[in-house]
Amino acid sequence: MIMAKAKSEEEREFYLLLCSKNNYSKRELQRQMDSMLFERTMISNELNKGIIQRSPGLAALRDSYVLEFLDIPKIHKEKELRKSILSNLRDFILEFGKDFTLVGEEYRVQVGNHDYKIDLLMYNRDLQCLVAIELKVVDFQPEHLGKLEFYLEALDRDVKKPNENPSVGLILCAGKDDDVVEYALSRSMSPALIADYQTHLPQKSLLANKLRELRELAEAEGLTEDEDDEDDEE
Repeated sequence: MIMAKAKSEEEREFYLLLCSKNNYSKRELQRQMDSMLFERTMISNELNKGIIQRSPGLAALRDSYVLEFLDIPKIHKEKELRKSILSNLRDFILEFGKDFTLVGEEYRVQVGNHDYKIDLLMYNRDLQCLVAIELKVVDFQPEHLGKLEFYLEALDRDVKKPNENPSVGLILCAGKDDDVVEYALSRSMSPALIADYQTHLPQKSLLANKLRELRELAEAEGLTEDEDDEDDEE
């Protein structure tokens, strides 16, 4: 399947390594290729390379998720989204990665005399850290990040075990403006990413074009930096 469908050596290597690591069945591999996991992962890595360099634990997360397996109406509430994810937990973990396990839903943390609930608390076996996921059925707003950072601090102080790495967070929202996300994360020191979700399979051509544009932009920026270095040497 990989040899027949992958369009480049890089894509073939990506899926071969992924299958080797996760021991995919044919159905699971088919789903990952249909959801354009390669393109989505490469796009996320390009968009978030600066953030990932600061917080390597975020490499296990992406900035876009496909949840086509959810049985929810087009307009839905956060509770409906969370319940549908739990009802389809096997497919949800396949989308996130098999190193993820569910710790709890509406996970309670207590700070002072107040109780707070994290929508989904996961654990990543490979990274050995807790992963807090906040669900938003609206577009990302900067104030969402402050709440997630508060949860990460509470987890690291009161829940994380001594042998575990610092917790990371993900805001999974219905949509996001990349400029708003960049501004919100630019001064944030917390290991967090903002991702959107869609409930249908993406168009391969759109993702392929976006990936090509990002790589061309990165290549152009690299050439500019090389020219600047040469000017400095002169």
